[in-house]
Amino acid sequence: MRFCKFRRTLLQLPQPFDKRLPHDDSENVRCQPAARSREVLSDAATMADNLGGARQSLMARSNGSLPGMTAGKRAVEVNFDGLVGPTHNYAGLSFGNVASEKNAAAAANPKEAALQGLEKMKALHDLGLVQGVLAPQERPDIHTLRRLGFSGTDAQVLAEAATHAPRVLAACCSASSMWTANAATVSPSADTLDGKVHFTPANLVNKFHRSIEHRVTGRILQATFKGDQYFSHHEALPSVEHLGDEGAANHTRLCQQYDDPGVEFFVYGRHAFDTSKPAPQRYPARQTLEASQAVARLHRLPESRVVFAQQNPEVIDAGVFHNDVIAVGNRNVLLCHEAAFLDQREVLQKLTLAMNDSLRVIEVPSSRVSVDDAVRSYLFNSQLLSIDGQTLLVIPEECRQLANVWDYLTELRDGDSGVDELKVFDLTQSMSNGGGPACLRLRVVLNAAEMEACNAKTIMSETLYQDLGAWIETHYRDRLHEKDLADPQLLIESRTALDALTQMLDIGSVYPFQRNRE
Repeated sequence: MRFCKFRRTLLQLPQPFDKRLPHDDSENVRCQPAARSREVLSDAATMADNLGGARQSLMARSNGSLPGMTAGKRAVEVNFDGLVGPTHNYAGLSFGNVASEKNAAAAANPKEAALQGLEKMKALHDLGLVQGVLAPQERPDIHTLRRLGFSGTDAQVLAEAATHAPRVLAACCSASSMWTANAATVSPSADTLDGKVHFTPANLVNKFHRSIEHRVTGRILQATFKGDQYFSHHEALPSVEHLGDEGAANHTRLCQQYDDPGVEFFVYGRHAFDTSKPAPQRYPARQTLEASQAVARLHRLPESRVVFAQQNPEVIDAGVFHNDVIAVGNRNVLLCHEAAFLDQREVLQKLTLAMNDSLRVIEVPSSRVSVDDAVRSYLFNSQLLSIDGQTLLVIPEECRQLANVWDYLTELRDGDSGVDELKVFDLTQSMSNGGGPACLRLRVVLNAAEMEACNAKTIMSETLYQDLGAWIETHYRDRLHEKDLADPQLLIESRTALDALTQMLDIGSVYPFQRNRE
C-alpha cells in the first residue's frame, strides 16, 4: 500500500506527463448564461469535430477502438450523467445534506442547471472520454400523488396537494434524479461470475422524494442497456430501512485496467440488525451493511474481490451523507480523507491485500483540509478520470474558492501524487442542492461488445449536444420557486419535454403518463 498525505511518499511515480493539459484559464469550464441562445450552441459546434452521430463518435479512434481505450484493451469506463429535470428547485428535502438544507426556499434556475450539466458532459466528451446521458424522472409525480389519495384531474390533484400537503407535493416534484450516482450500483462483466454487467437500482428508502424513483430508473437503465445477452437488470432491494441502498454513491470499483477483474468497495453507514455497532447520532446513515451485502450477492461477485467498510459515523454527523462526499477512487488510485472510514488503517489494509499491493492511496490530512471544508468544497465529490494514461481530477468551482483546498489540490497536481491535472466546472445550481461532479454521473465499464449493445442515442456526440441544448432552451424555465410547483402548466411543460426527450434518446415509454395513454 502506498500512502500520500501529500508528503511525496508514493513509491510508484506516474509516467512523464508529456501531454499535460494547459494550466491557464482554458482548463476552467463555465456554462453559458441561462439565456444562452441557439446561436451559442451552433457556434460551439465549430470547436469540436462533428463525428456524424453517436455510434461514429464511439468508434472514431484507431482501429475502431472506443475513446479512452488503450491499445489492445477492449473496455472503457463510461460516465452516464443525469439530465437535470424541468422542475429543478430548492425545497430543502434532504436532511443531512448541508447544502440542500441551507438553500431551502431559494429560487432555482432549471435552465441554467441543465445547461451547466450539459456543458460538463460535452467538455469530457471533447477530451476523448465516452460520455452518456440518462433521462430525468417525470415530475410532478402525479402517479404517486394519486397513490396518496389525491384525486380528480391532474390540475385538481396538484391544487389539492398544494393546499393540504405542500411538502408532499414538493417531494413529488424533486429533480434529484439528476444525481445518477444514486441511480444504481453497477458491476462490470470482468468482476461478475456470470460475465454480465449487473445493475441494481437503488431503493433510496431514506428519503421519500428519492424512494419514488427506482421503478422508472430501472426502465431507463433497461432502455439504455438493452437485452439480457450482456446485461443483467435486478429490481431494487425491498423498500425498508433495514435494506437502505444509495447506489454508486457508496460504491467504488478499483482495478488496474478497466477490463481486468476489479475489487468492489462497498461503504455503509450502519448495521441494520445489530444496534450495538457504532452509528451516527445527528444525521441518518442511509446505507446499511445488509443492503451492500445483498447487492454483492445479486451481482455474483467473488467474496475475495469485495471489501465492505463502515463510514466514520462522526463524518456522517458532520454532513458527509454519502461516501462520495469523503472519498473517490479510479483504477488503482483512492483519494480519501483521513477520517473517511471507521478503523481506517484496517480498511486500507484490506483494500491493499485485495488489490495485490497495487493500491495507491492519497490520504488527505485534516491539518490541510478539514471535514467541514471537504463538505463545503465537495473536494471528494469529484471525478477521477483516466485519459491517455494520465489522471484528471474534475472538481467544482467551490474548491477554488477555499484557499486551503485549492492550495492542497495544486500541490497535489504539481507533485508526484498520481493526480496529473485539475479541471474546474461551474455547477452552482447542482452544488446549491448538495450535488457535485461525482453526484451527477453513474460509472459503467463496458467492453466493445457491450458498448455495441448499448443504446447509441444515449451517448454524447456533437449532434446530441446540439439537440439537447435546443431542447433545454425550448422547454425549461429560467426561474422556479417552490410555490410554482402546483402550476398545472409546469406539468404540461414537463411532460411535453419528456415526450420529446424519449424520442430523442430512443428509450420508449418509460414514464407513467406515457404508459397510461397506451
